[in-house]
Amino acid sequence: MRVSVIIVTYNRLYTLAELLESIARQTYRPYEIIVVNDGGEPVDSLKDAYHDLPIRIIDLEENAGHVHARNAGAFQAEGDAIMLSDDDDYFTPEHIERMVHELTDAHLVYSDVEIVGFEEQNHVRVPISRRLFAYTYDSKEMRRFSTFVPSGSLYLKNVHQSIGYFDPEVHNYWDWDFFLRVSGKFQVKRVPVASVIYAFSDTGNHQSAALNERRQSYLEKLSEKHQLGELPQKNFFVLLEEPELKAREALSLLVWDGKPMISRLI
Repeated sequence: MRVSVIIVTYNRLYTLAELLESIARQTYRPYEIIVVNDGGEPVDSLKDAYHDLPIRIIDLEENAGHVHARNAGAFQAEGDAIMLSDDDDYFTPEHIERMVHELTDAHLVYSDVEIVGFEEQNHVRVPISRRLFAYTYDSKEMRRFSTFVPSGSLYLKNVHQSIGYFDPEVHNYWDWDFFLRVSGKFQVKRVPVASVIYAFSDTGNHQSAALNERRQSYLEKLSEKHQLGELPQKNFFVLLEEPELKAREALSLLVWDGKPMISRLI
C-alpha cells in the first residue's frame, strides 16, 4: 500500500525534524511525505538532511491556516492511503507498518497515543511528563467527546470522494468533524497501541488550551452540523477527569522507550 504522509508546519523546524527522524526509523517506508509549509520560514534544509526520504514540500505564499493547509496536502496526495501528522508529534518505529496492516479491514484506523510534555534543550525536546490517552471506541460516545487523535491516523484516500475534505468552518474541531463524517459512512477502527507521541501541555500555548468566544463559535458550528446538542467546553485535562471519560479508559500497549528523538539537524 502506498502511504502519503501529510504534515502541516509553521515555523517549527526542529520539531518537524524530529518527526521526520521518526519516519526515517520506520519499518515501513511511506510512498511520499508531503510537507505543507503554511507561509512560514523555509524548511528546505530538511529535504537535504533527509535526502533518503521521499519528501515533497508545498510552500504556501501566505498563512492559510492549518485546515486549508492540510487540504492542500490531501489534494495532492498520490498514495492509496493518507496518514496525518502535526509537525510536533512523532511515531514509534513500527507505527506505519502496524497501521497499514490494520487498515486491511477498515477505511480509517487511529491509534492510542501518549500525551507528552517536553522541555527544549539546545533544540532537542526532552520528555518531562507522559500520560496514556487510550479510550474505547463507541460511536455514540464519540458524539459527546471525541477521543480521536488525527496524528498517526491512516485512512483510504478515496473516502474524500464520498465525504469531501476537511472543513475550515469548524477550525479547531476539523478532526472531530472529519471523524464523524467518516464513521457515518465507513468502517472505523481503534488500534490499542500507544505508538504516537503527542506533544501537548496544559501550561503551553497549544491551541486546544485556549477557551474563548471564537472557539465556542466553532464548537457550536460543529454541534449544529452534526446535531450533537450542547457540548461542554472545558480545559482538555479537566474533561479527562469527568466520570464519562474515566469510564471509557482502556488498556493499551505501551511501546515508546521514553527517549528524546534526536534529528539530523543536531
